[in-house]
Amino acid sequence: MNALHAWLTLVGQGFSEWLDAWVRVSRFAMTALIGMLSPATYNKATRLVVQKQIYFTAWQILPGFCVFAALFSYLIIEIVGITARKYGLYEYALELIVRILVLEILPLMTALFVALRTGAAINTEVALMKIQNELDALQRIGIDPMRLELLPRVVGGTISVLALTAVNIVAALWLTHLAIVDFHPWTLTDGDFTRMIGKVLDIPVLLVLWAKTLAFGFAVTVIPISEGLSTPQKLFHAPISVLRGMVRLFFSLMLIEAAALAMVYV
Repeated sequence: MNALHAWLTLVGQGFSEWLDAWVRVSRFAMTALIGMLSPATYNKATRLVVQKQIYFTAWQILPGFCVFAALFSYLIIEIVGITARKYGLYEYALELIVRILVLEILPLMTALFVALRTGAAINTEVALMKIQNELDALQRIGIDPMRLELLPRVVGGTISVLALTAVNIVAALWLTHLAIVDFHPWTLTDGDFTRMIGKVLDIPVLLVLWAKTLAFGFAVTVIPISEGLSTPQKLFHAPISVLRGMVRLFFSLMLIEAAALAMVYV
């Protein structure tokens, strides 16, 4: 009986901590969203931090990541193309490529890449600032750390995910045209290609795509920052904070992806 009581107590404490963490994330997300939409947030100092965040998150990795995404996209296109030629499913293969590659794989792959590269770094940076009392020091000298340090990272990270996703989608559509129309493996014309793209990428689908991408970019920065701010002021808690932040971020990205799929296909 005592063992059961101890187990129930442990489960209850774990659930309470899990719920408190998501409440903190939600509160910070609302604060960040309000701050992002406020013109008063943006001055010369914050714009400079935003530019640096975009540089390190998107511009610095743009060539290598785009090459990787292009090779990956072309591999998917060729696999679907070979299968289509084998079974004669020409009219379905192009739509499948656009729906799977452009609408689902590339946005999620971009968000995951930025999460691993930048989200973890932001989580570590904010956790160390919290442990070393740098945020409190800024407040004591009259500087709002939310406005100067945190919101620019959210804005820059969100813009970076949107920009990288857009570049990868354009490259994937160009490679699809190159493989299908220019190399003529499926004997499709430019008109057939354009009509199929217009059929798949209609206005509602595009709205869901960019809303999902925007949510990806917001989550990639908001969750790591929120987790970093809740780090206890002991140095050995920093890697634990990063681990928890990445787990919650991965869960959030999968949840956003599932919601977008439900909106499009259900």
